[in-house]
Amino acid sequence: MKYTTLPNTDNKVSKICLGTMTWGNQNTEADGHEQMDYALEAGVNFFDTAELYSVPATPETYGATEKIIGTWFKKTGNRDKVVLASKIAGGGDYTAHIRKGGLNKENIIDAIHKSLKRLQTDYIDLYQLHWPNRGVNVFGVRDFPTQTADQEAENHFEILETLQDFIKQGKIKHIGLSNETPWGTMKYMQTAEAHNLPKPVTIQNSYSIIHRGYEIGMSEVSMRENIGLLAYSPLAQGVLSGKYLNGNSPEGSRGNLFPRFIARYMGDGSLEAVKRYEAIAKKNGITLTEMSLAFVNQLPFVTSNIIGATKMSQLKENINSINVDLSDEILKEIEGVHTAIPNPAP
Repeated sequence: MKYTTLPNTDNKVSKICLGTMTWGNQNTEADGHEQMDYALEAGVNFFDTAELYSVPATPETYGATEKIIGTWFKKTGNRDKVVLASKIAGGGDYTAHIRKGGLNKENIIDAIHKSLKRLQTDYIDLYQLHWPNRGVNVFGVRDFPTQTADQEAENHFEILETLQDFIKQGKIKHIGLSNETPWGTMKYMQTAEAHNLPKPVTIQNSYSIIHRGYEIGMSEVSMRENIGLLAYSPLAQGVLSGKYLNGNSPEGSRGNLFPRFIARYMGDGSLEAVKRYEAIAKKNGITLTEMSLAFVNQLPFVTSNIIGATKMSQLKENINSINVDLSDEILKEIEGVHTAIPNPAP
């Protein structure tokens, strides 16, 4: 395994982060425990979850993933071996079953206390804001959503002040953002600077070789402000495994069970790019999965690459990507496809 640190902290984290959002729906508690056992043995010490999980979000599965992690901590006593990240759900219809109002002091207090209880721990190493209250172009929205441009932005001061209280109590160690824009990220950084409040150390946004929009604006923010990307959906919800090519929809796969999750990655441009990337991987004796993940692993603005799997064979392949070094020739070929079909997935 390769390691780095959460920016501006002394927390050493693996470059591969274990994503957990299928545990409690597509995966059982036993599956989740097996994945954590294997990942930790393989050197993965960074786990990411959220109060929202498992997905799709429903009242019945709310908090299920955190509970599975909590029972594993209790069973194994491995809490001190893991850098644990979780998130408070943002507002909107999708989370109406959790609470109303999105990101505010009352909701943050409620969310952290409940997560700590489910996780059976006294502290969370990295606490993230899952998405903003205001409408932004995330979750498959390519362009700025002008119909939400008049929405009031978050109360950044209230949010950071509330999180600071939890840091002082030792219940969270550091804070991060997720599904944010350059404006939103800089607003948090400026507010923190102006009021001596904690600055976000990471931002968890989607990134893959068919969805490289982070490079437009956000990558510069990452590098100049030292706020590392935690890349999620690096396999584009499994599309970059190649398993959905040629009209395939494997039984039990996420795309088969929940087709809306992969819809944003299934346009003609995306599928053509995936075919070309697959040809590059085959020519160089690696899998498309390994190549796709290895590309993310080597980016200078990436702190950790969040992988997720429903099968142990997938988990092993994903983690093994850390041992794949892409040659200059392979990187050149990847850039050739990107030039021909830039960012085909929104």
